[in-house]
Amino acid sequence: MSHIPEPEVYVRGQQTPEGVERPRLRAVSAAFTSLVALAATGLVAGPAVGAPSAGPCALPRTSAHHSLGLDTWNGSYPKPVDSLDAVMIFLSFPDSTPLTTPEELAADYFPGTDDFFRRASYGRFALRPHLQRAWTPMPRPSSAYEIQRDWDSGRRTAYLRDAVAAADGQVDFSRYDIVYLVADPDAPGVDSDATKVVNLERGLDVDGTEIKRVVTVFERHPPDRNVLAHETGHVFDLPDLYHRPADGKGDWDTHVGDWDVMGSQFGLAPDLFGWHKWKLGWLDRDQVTCVRGPGTRVLSLEPIAAPPVAGGTLGNRLVVVRTGAGSALAIEARGATGNDRDTCTEGVLIYRVRNEAASGDGPIEVVDSHPHTEACWDRSVYPPLADAPLGVGETVTVADAGTRVEVADRTRAGVWTVKITVGEDRL
Repeated sequence: MSHIPEPEVYVRGQQTPEGVERPRLRAVSAAFTSLVALAATGLVAGPAVGAPSAGPCALPRTSAHHSLGLDTWNGSYPKPVDSLDAVMIFLSFPDSTPLTTPEELAADYFPGTDDFFRRASYGRFALRPHLQRAWTPMPRPSSAYEIQRDWDSGRRTAYLRDAVAAADGQVDFSRYDIVYLVADPDAPGVDSDATKVVNLERGLDVDGTEIKRVVTVFERHPPDRNVLAHETGHVFDLPDLYHRPADGKGDWDTHVGDWDVMGSQFGLAPDLFGWHKWKLGWLDRDQVTCVRGPGTRVLSLEPIAAPPVAGGTLGNRLVVVRTGAGSALAIEARGATGNDRDTCTEGVLIYRVRNEAASGDGPIEVVDSHPHTEACWDRSVYPPLADAPLGVGETVTVADAGTRVEVADRTRAGVWTVKITVGEDRL
């Protein structure tokens, strides 16, 4: 893709006066012939799988596409625990002689993508890539498929049908949980803006297994950074967090800015939100503090991207304030470590979560604790949110959540002390 992630499928909430209170002295599957491919706009239903780590602050999963409810797991998606095997197939076309090799293209994505998930999961999950070492010839010219961002479903179906059939002689699809189809980036009909996950309304039956979704990659060489991590996140039932303007113009990153790879593959702090890690099973109840009822609590927060301390233990990584039947306020620390090593600012980040908002409709919205300033205008995907976290001595009141957050301290080890006050009208 050229500059932004492609939605897998196809509001801001009520605006409230939010702003930091600063200290005075501080500044600033069926047969191929009946295959129907849905490009992420349709919900692919699946059985509910219990989530034993859920608690009273875990929002219930809804029918919204990629719902951020996490009381149950949608069993039609592979859950990234322990390990999953992925096959990467490289497709060439009769109207173009490849200028790169499969090995060169594979290096664009691995080990970078599996390293991203290893760090994000605190070592709890391994994405194991299996890379084809030769080109798989497609039967038709690249221009015949009319590849583009908002792709005609019939052309897309033909592409998937041809690709799987062409690779079936060399690939045993029953061995793999994830399928990546990488097109020759120099073929004339390949559009780098068309990379996406394609969900299948009726799965493909191949090698005795059902393929329910495929990651179609049309990136240039070298590709956009973290693009495969973003698309793989969709395979794990994570939503798009960016906002797609109706006319395709304007800012795409107003919901979360740099703060999660599902918002932008170019983000300076692309580690997954703590809420996502909780949903994926990488955070347990012991690492999530649920705040219920009015009052003030003083809590410690380790940076969400920090690796486990010696012995592999994690401290408190996420604080959740339940604000409604389908909404919550999440609070976490972000620091220059792990996947967030290039972050623009460090501090305590606050965001809203809604379980009924579908992918691309703002299921997460970062609270801008500094609404009158911005940061890193030369690097950030959305400078107004680049300085969203609170620093030591700063306080913000999220009026519609009835919650006040104050950062009291930060230790030399990077642990933040946070004071959270919830009003009488909150759950």
